[in-house]
Amino acid sequence: MPLILPGNVGSATAATGFNVANSCRFDSASSADLRISDYSGAGTSRKTRTYSMWIKRSELSYAVIFGSAGKDHWVFTADHKIQINIGSGTDSRRITDMVFRDVSAWYHIVFAYDTTQGTAANRFTMWVNGAVATTSIVAGKNEVAEDEEALVFINGDTHTIGSDEDSASYCDCYMAEWVFVDGQKLDADSFGEYDSDSGIWKPKDVSGITLGTNGFYLNFADSSDLGIDAGNDNDFEPTNLTATDQTTDTCTNNFSTWNPLACAMQNVANNVTFSEGNLKAVGTSGGEGTLLSTIAVNSGKWYAEFKMIDVADGNFSQVALLDEEGAVKTSGGTGATVSVGNVTVKPNGDLFINETRSAGWGPTFTDNDIIQIAADLDNGAFYFGKNGTYSNSGNPTSGASKTGAAYAFTASSKLWFFAGGLNGTGSAVEANFGSPSFTISSGNTDGDGYGNFEYAVPSGYYSLNTKNLAEYG
Repeated sequence: MPLILPGNVGSATAATGFNVANSCRFDSASSADLRISDYSGAGTSRKTRTYSMWIKRSELSYAVIFGSAGKDHWVFTADHKIQINIGSGTDSRRITDMVFRDVSAWYHIVFAYDTTQGTAANRFTMWVNGAVATTSIVAGKNEVAEDEEALVFINGDTHTIGSDEDSASYCDCYMAEWVFVDGQKLDADSFGEYDSDSGIWKPKDVSGITLGTNGFYLNFADSSDLGIDAGNDNDFEPTNLTATDQTTDTCTNNFSTWNPLACAMQNVANNVTFSEGNLKAVGTSGGEGTLLSTIAVNSGKWYAEFKMIDVADGNFSQVALLDEEGAVKTSGGTGATVSVGNVTVKPNGDLFINETRSAGWGPTFTDNDIIQIAADLDNGAFYFGKNGTYSNSGNPTSGASKTGAAYAFTASSKLWFFAGGLNGTGSAVEANFGSPSFTISSGNTDGDGYGNFEYAVPSGYYSLNTKNLAEYG
């Protein structure tokens, strides 16, 4: 199960260097993509070009990353590889040996070619996180031909990022630092570098790169227009993308989401549908579904909010904290069905600690209420709140006294997940670990300025992201 653990912050942290502020969240349920059809010509070169992007997957299914209808395009295949289709004359198609199925990780993908090269091996190169990736010719297809011309980001055809205009195969993912260089074959180190301290591949400032006539640089800095080209005049038109799709979940600060692979692990994958970059979870059958954060913590103080979307009609959504033993329980479900390491509040106000029930411990909650969780792992205390007020007169900043804690325990190295549970069709909960998919009216951050929360973050608590994990986890 892809998971970010303390001391394993993946490709999303660096003590120094260039910081990527924003990404764009693409959601297939919204038919979201970026489109451009303003090119009037072939650009600088159709034979020499480079594409670079950072991407974090949400849904692991066939999806188009970018392309043009019936022409060049990149796709995630059904078996989680990347396939690249180039040109139309020779029908060249290559596919990666490696798979991309970690929903907690950001990948840096660079693809460059120069078809003027006489040697076939020199015409095409792909890098993943700074390392050359092995690719093979798709069965029945061909090598990139000498002088093969690209059919994407040229002339007046409609080109898309996040979908294929022709097939409408939308991509569920986050993308950041999208660069197309028209007329140069560049190496991966034009866009990234290895951190001298951690050895992790990280992005570089690309603002000085010569993009060429049809080149562009999308940094998603303007939430009112996510398709603005920050390096050239080749702007894209956002389709079904709103200001909430600009996120701070990036390749330099990776935020937690729900982990859809946890449902598969607990044999309840068919009971839950994920959307909005794995932040919204909806029950799709009468069975239960367990939700787990992609980041687990064993020390520090952490804060998150959960918007209850559908709690009525006999179905219900609940939120919880689940320890490492409860997280790997494979019988499925949450609440009373999970007998280890489970601290849950339910819509009727009941508190469950494992299978021990405290009836009416907290207030009831219903649709659109925001439930707060403050987890103090240094002192061993969990606090639950509703719409800005902590239950049981809880005080998350009380330290060792653990005033009003829903659960008080002896601090240890045990891993804990922020968790949720769904029961029944239509039950739904939307997580906010600091980079929300729903509108926030107040705009509160943690003490380091990270996150976007509806209610004030308790002093000394932090949003669940890799920068905070590296410093406080």
